[in-house]
This record gives sequence, structure tokens and C-alpha cells, in this order.
Amino acid sequence: MKNIIRVLIVDDSAYVRKVIRQMLSRSPFIEVVDVAHDGADALEKIERLGDQVDVVTLDLLMPKMDGVEFIKHQMARRPLPVIVVSIANEGGEKFLAALDAGAVDFVHKPTALATEKMFDISDELIAKVKTASTVPIHCLANINEFPSSTPLPRPRISSSGKIELVAIGISTGGPQALAFLIPQLPENLPVPVVVVLHMPVGYTNMYAQRLDRLCSLDVKEAQAGDVVRPGEVLIAQAGHHLSFKRNHDQNVVVHLHTKPFDLPHRPSVDVMFQSAAEIYKDRVLGVVMTGMGSDGKQGAAWIKSHGGSVFTEAEESCVVYGMPRTVVEAGLSDRSIPLNQMAKAIVDAL
Repeated sequence: MKNIIRVLIVDDSAYVRKVIRQMLSRSPFIEVVDVAHDGADALEKIERLGDQVDVVTLDLLMPKMDGVEFIKHQMARRPLPVIVVSIANEGGEKFLAALDAGAVDFVHKPTALATEKMFDISDELIAKVKTASTVPIHCLANINEFPSSTPLPRPRISSSGKIELVAIGISTGGPQALAFLIPQLPENLPVPVVVVLHMPVGYTNMYAQRLDRLCSLDVKEAQAGDVVRPGEVLIAQAGHHLSFKRNHDQNVVVHLHTKPFDLPHRPSVDVMFQSAAEIYKDRVLGVVMTGMGSDGKQGAAWIKSHGGSVFTEAEESCVVYGMPRTVVEAGLSDRSIPLNQMAKAIVDAL
């Protein structure tokens, strides 16, 4: 992390600009160099400030030029890490469009009103600004600039039986990485894929629908009681942990729950991995991909203790090499694989 992280705040609300400045000023490692009231103003400020801006916090819904248009213009000029700070469930399509355009992460405002409740996001925002400042510039490209996400050849139809579930844990940079990875998997994939993606409540269903349109596999947001089926991708529902149970027909089904409450993420990769290991034993392939923090490390240990396998995304392709690093450093990773080789590695392991 750089010694001082210089931030530009972009929001059409003078109150929000003031509060975000106050929040970020609590960290001795962050300096707010300027504020802007819309996207067009932000582009002018960055042009004037040059390399004095390291990270941008950005509202999505603004007059004149909204957040998505700002990201598109700025990424074409000089890629910068952008953290969207907006109201959850408002402008959902813009949220996904912002990720596509190159936004690194999202912090949702707890209220649209000018109240002290805005300060509830202080710690999260500071942590994400610090992480964003470390993101490699080459990872900020528009998702459309990823190499062609072509499905793998069809001939491989059956599984060896070694793997019965692919369980993926992913966070910062995850929506873009999954939109590259999942469409590469063959439509006749003989095992189910279950994904825990750290995303704000209210967006996972919309994201799953978008991913479904991109690939030949069926993708959906997981619902309680869903049967875990081969050839289907289930995205864990934001706000609920996902685990597995066997029903009276001995089918494995999805169980959604809110406990434990004290984990930093809900859904938690650790919770999903642990449950997968308990149900599928040594027939689980856990995959830990780009993301900040350590969610997935304990779960990877559960998978390994039951005889399963764990892959991690290689540092070279991660937006944030946090979650995979903790698994590698704990000696729990069987293979470290770049994103553009991950689909083939998964299929070859089946």
C-alpha cells in the first residue's frame, strides 16, 4: 500500500461529499485531494490533478454525467481504481454496468437521507479505499477486453467421479472474473458449481440472470430447497449463508441461514466450503479466487481435511490477491492457476 492514498470524492450531494471526506480523514494514510459534483466535473478535476489521484469514490446516480459514463470515459483516458458508493437496490443495472466498465468494488450507502447513519460505512470504506490503491492498473480493463471467453470443447461428457461439486469463493473483482470463467465451462459439465460471491444484498439475483445470458450453463441465484444439479451454477444469495443438506430422497439441497452472525461476510466462503466438505467428503474441488481478506482459508482447511482438492487463482490475474494468498501461505492450495487457465484446470480435474 502507498504511504498516502490520494482520493477524489464524486457525489452530487454536498452532505455526502462532506461526510465521506470526514470518514476518510480518520485514516492517516488517506488524503482527500478534491471533490466533484458529477462525472463531468470529476473528469475535469482528474485532468487537472493528474497523478495526484490514486482512488475515486463514486456515486452512480448523478445529473449531467452519471457514474457509469464517468468510469467509461476515465478508463479510456487513464485507468484508476473506482469504488462505487451508492444506495443499494437503486439503479441496479447501473451497478452491474459500473462493474463491467471497470469499478473495483462497491460500498452501499445506508440511507439516502442526510443523517448521521452515513457514518456507519466508515470502516468498510476506509478498508476498501486502502485495498483499491493496491490494485494493479492492468486489472482495471473493461470486462469486454478480457480474452475471448469461448466454451471448452464438448467431447468431455462424463466425470471420473473424483469430483462431485465445484465450490468457488470470490470477492473483489469477482463479478468480472466470473463473467470470464463461467462462460468457458462446457454446457455438458457433469457436476454442479456453487459460488459464494461477496456482493451487496439485492444484487445477486440480477447478477445471476446476467451471467445466465452469457453462458450455456444454467445460472441462477440459489433459493432454499434448490436441488444441487450437474450442469447448473448456483450463486449464493447475498445476506444469507449457504450450506448443503440431504433431503429424504438423498438429493443434496441448498440450505440458507443467517447464523453465524459474527462473520465479516454473509454469505461466507468458509461456511459454504465447510458444509461442502461434510456432505461431499473428498469429492469437492474448492476454488478460491480474487478478493480481499481471508474468507475461504478455514473452509479450504476443511476441504483438505476431508481429502478434497483446492485451487487458487494466481496472483498475476487477481484484482486483489488477498483470499488466494492466505490459502497459499497456509499450505492449503494444490495448484495456483491464472484466470485464463482456470476453466481448463477445473474440467481436467473432474
